[in-house]
Amino acid sequence: MPERITNIRKGTPGNAVHDVGGLDFGPVDREEHDLSLYEKRVDALLMLLAGPKNSAFRVDALRRTVEDYAEQEYDGTPYYDRWIRAIRNLLLEQEIVTEAELDAKIASVCDRLEAEGQIVSRKPVP
Repeated sequence: MPERITNIRKGTPGNAVHDVGGLDFGPVDREEHDLSLYEKRVDALLMLLAGPKNSAFRVDALRRTVEDYAEQEYDGTPYYDRWIRAIRNLLLEQEIVTEAELDAKIASVCDRLEAEGQIVSRKPVP
């Protein structure tokens, strides 16, 4: 297992970056909303990879990966984007896919979407 990284949030008495309880981030949006197709797909992917049968990794591995983000990375990344980045990193860490295989698949999907007239970002995932 990789070494655990605990990044400390600046201006706190030692809180980890993900420990934001009691900090002032403004009002919390408590309105119910439907999940976007992207959010549903990320959730489904996680359930497939960390489900009870044939799991590639455990949910606690996902949590470890997300909690190891640096403060700016954690604060600047939307919730489901944190998940998808953690899933990507775990797939590489667990050697389920190689970086070359993942890059090739992403390029293939981008090519297909662009051929369909969609605008895609080819910006690498850190």
